[in-house]
Amino acid sequence: MSDPTYDVVVIGSGPGGYVCAIRAAQLGLSVACVEKDDTFGGTCLNVGCIPSKALLESSELFHKANKEFKKHGILVDPVLDLPTMMKRKDKIVGSLTRGVAGLFQKNGITPYVGLGRFKSAREVEVVGPDGVVTATLQAGAVVIATGSKVAQLRGVAMDGERIFGSTEALALEAVPERLAVIGAGVIGLEMGSVWARLGSKVTVLEYMDKVFPGADVDISAQAQKSFRKLGIKFKLGVAVQSAEVTDGGVVLTYQEGETTETLEVDRVLVSVGRWANTDGLNGEAIGLVTDKRGCVEVDDHWRSNVAGVYAIGDVVKGPMLAHKAEEEGVAVAEILAGKPGHVNFDVIPSVIYTHPEVASVGRTQQQLEEAGVAFRVGRFPFLPNGRAKAMEASDGFVKMLSDATTDELLGVHIIGPLAGELIAECALAMEFGASAEDIARTCHAHPTLSEAVKEAALDANGRVIHF
Repeated sequence: MSDPTYDVVVIGSGPGGYVCAIRAAQLGLSVACVEKDDTFGGTCLNVGCIPSKALLESSELFHKANKEFKKHGILVDPVLDLPTMMKRKDKIVGSLTRGVAGLFQKNGITPYVGLGRFKSAREVEVVGPDGVVTATLQAGAVVIATGSKVAQLRGVAMDGERIFGSTEALALEAVPERLAVIGAGVIGLEMGSVWARLGSKVTVLEYMDKVFPGADVDISAQAQKSFRKLGIKFKLGVAVQSAEVTDGGVVLTYQEGETTETLEVDRVLVSVGRWANTDGLNGEAIGLVTDKRGCVEVDDHWRSNVAGVYAIGDVVKGPMLAHKAEEEGVAVAEILAGKPGHVNFDVIPSVIYTHPEVASVGRTQQQLEEAGVAFRVGRFPFLPNGRAKAMEASDGFVKMLSDATTDELLGVHIIGPLAGELIAECALAMEFGASAEDIARTCHAHPTLSEAVKEAALDANGRVIHF
């Protein structure tokens, strides 16, 4: 019996992989997708974006019941039922991963469960958990979409119990009394927020001197103030040296300036970033070039150095965002079908689902300053916004950056209620090359949070009305 042959074999069924497979099938290509896990959806659906957002929503409701319902005239005495909260999270995950399987069936995509590895540049072996090759697929082209894995921190060995990564942080069976989070990035502060709301005393240790190091400077400062209101403590500008598991918990040793300090906690979440996941691909067999972090080197059309082999998503350069991977997946599928495929990397929004939410698109103030670009700043707080007041969610602001000469939008940064939804308008405006004036002259419904976006646009031209 001959090996099955496909126009495209996608290795990995995360947001980049499954979207690439679906788009390629829509364009008439025969497609197979190889997934090492028993469920589709990759890290995002199974142990990343989706379960974390489910817990963020649940924990925020618990926090509001404890701290804010009284303001609304609602008197309750909430009791945490963590097993039920986890079951809800798992139910959501199960529904969405089954949805991917349904989409594969609908679009005629052949799924294979097992580790995908190269036998040659145009042959992909599917390896079962026992190491036995269950199928060898002949491919016209191969798309690597194997995602990323938790980065390790030297001196801090993760055991999955006392010291763990984001996956384990999504499935704790009890609320830690004292939780240390190493890393003040997106994952660390999202998960730190979850457990702080549920009762943990959370301390965040960060090597840089601010939270969300890559964010706009004003957003970072406001975010830190908001997290402190939640009770999260910060140790910034410190370098964690080691972690020792003891009978009572974990002792962290860290360097703060010239001083060596220790911190004793019950659990430690290590969230110092992610590395490209190329483990087991057998890329060396075909001469695949990767960098020191495991990222596949690709050109502007996602082509690796090996003819017919492409790579997308977290396994290539750029921000590790599910929607960035999706856009790349669509672009590569269209290229393989003989069409032009393109992604505008200057207009990829990012969202942090803490409370308040943080969202941004385009360049930050510090990036513009470093590039020597003259710009104007428009800013509007949520404090006077009627909808934000009604929601008891008036912390934060919208910050808009536009070109000092042309008024073209260069970046928008939001911290506040539903920032992740508000940023879509700004991304669309930037995609079409809009100016701050264009947003300012667009009628926004009242009362809505989006009025803050309009007011920031007005402020960029010195015409703010409500502040």
